[in-house]
Amino acid sequence: MRPTITDIANRAGVSKTTVSFALNDPSRISAETYARIMAIVTELDYVPDPVARTLTTKRLGALGLLLPQTISEALRNPYLCEVIRGIGEVCEKHELSLTMLPPIKGKIIEAARRAFVDGLLTIGVGPDHEVVGILHRRHIPFVTIDGAAVDATMNVGIDDAEAAYGLMAHVLGLGHRRLAILALRPETLGLSENRYSLVSDRRLAGFSRALGDSGLRLDSPQVEVVPVECSLEGGEAAALEILSRSAEAPTAILAMADAVALGAYEACKRLGLSIPGDLSVVGFDDIPGAERARPALTTLHQPGRDKGSAAGALVVTLLAGGTAAHLTLPTYLVARASCSGPRLHGLRVGTRD
Repeated sequence: MRPTITDIANRAGVSKTTVSFALNDPSRISAETYARIMAIVTELDYVPDPVARTLTTKRLGALGLLLPQTISEALRNPYLCEVIRGIGEVCEKHELSLTMLPPIKGKIIEAARRAFVDGLLTIGVGPDHEVVGILHRRHIPFVTIDGAAVDATMNVGIDDAEAAYGLMAHVLGLGHRRLAILALRPETLGLSENRYSLVSDRRLAGFSRALGDSGLRLDSPQVEVVPVECSLEGGEAAALEILSRSAEAPTAILAMADAVALGAYEACKRLGLSIPGDLSVVGFDDIPGAERARPALTTLHQPGRDKGSAAGALVVTLLAGGTAAHLTLPTYLVARASCSGPRLHGLRVGTRD
């Protein structure tokens, strides 16, 4: 028969409660008692019943990450992988598991309703999103990543508008005036199709302010804003379409994600264009592959891994009954070889298959 807590308690000469403490909260018993009980657990090859353990501890031992897209799509985004890596490190430290929760039937709200976890992290969810109301009603501690620092939500993020302002100012400072902005298309966050994502909105605001300093606007004829899927393929497709109009082609592409910028690299390879000789390209994130790209990618560094670890730590603090505060992490420009002054010639598009 499968051994039980009662068997362990009888063998150790202690109560079932003491055995439960040994398995779930060793700090409540002496080291000697803990060692004796665990030796018997090993001898009997005892495996705890997870359902019974949950009923005893009132905890599942798991954090949940609400994803704005399917798991397979999310893991194609290197920046998001860095965020998940940071959350995972916190889970390992506190012996928690991490459950990734993609939208159910295309709706993130359904994933929030069904989430069976102790605490939650969300990505890009604003305070007016219906998910926030659901989580409050369920009394689940949660922290938003790239959300909003308001009373309704606890958030870890960056100053996207200021970061974008610095990136655009750098490009304009090199003399570029014909620009294409590859903005992040909304995923499944309840935004209408004619809007950008929450993060994208903020970055567009920063770009707009920098453009204004140079007498330009987002709707100026020489500035094009194109919503794209946040992936290598999305960036490549958008760049191919933009660069095919050689007479009107920009001298610089500003991508709101490094994965998108590296997709523009692929488009340039296919069209026989050099970076930065024919086209300057800049990104946003500073993922590990940005420095290894050839040429190395100029980008805006944001600490994705630190975002994840900070958000995870805040959730753990809230689970323990502690208090927490919003956290805004620093960013900085990383100027590398992919961006220089604008080309002095017309765009000569060829093909390399």
